[in-house]
Amino acid sequence: MTFAWYGQLANKTKHLSLWKIVLISWAIAFFEYCFMVPANNKFGQLEGFNPFQLKTIQEVISLIIFSLFAIYFLGEPIKWNYIVAFVFIIAAVYFMFLPTHR
Repeated sequence: MTFAWYGQLANKTKHLSLWKIVLISWAIAFFEYCFMVPANNKFGQLEGFNPFQLKTIQEVISLIIFSLFAIYFLGEPIKWNYIVAFVFIIAAVYFMFLPTHR
């Protein structure tokens, strides 16, 4: 979905009209969506993850993919404050999966 949403930011697609970019983006996102929904609904809960944990996993994967995409495809530099923000996100993941006692 990262490419579908942000791929048009690259100079390589400036010659395309908006409707073509929308159709290409929807086509790319459709296939990812076909895999994401069953994974979250059926297999994720069978593995013992609750909906909050599944959403956290999805967001972390999205951020990792987006970071790689932004660096290598869009040519964006990685800055120190991005790294600090990602460290805090990793801390949030730790707390999300920390066992709780009732």
